[in-house]
Amino acid sequence: MPAPEELTPPEAARWAARSGLPLATDRHQVVAATANHIHSVVSRLRELDFAETPPAAHRAGEERHDAAV
Repeated sequence: MPAPEELTPPEAARWAARSGLPLATDRHQVVAATANHIHSVVSRLRELDFAETPPAAHRAGEERHDAAV
């Protein structure tokens, strides 16, 4: 799958405004950089092979909490 192009500051401003969150002009660059970073992290997580690993909720009922000190 080819890597998508990075979000540009004007695109970030447009998407924010479309979502009802207009940005001040000085925030466009920061928001675009943050969105690009989040996208890169999520992309890496999607590449991980968890094979037969069950979700964390699968084991949630097995925990025993003891308040003894």
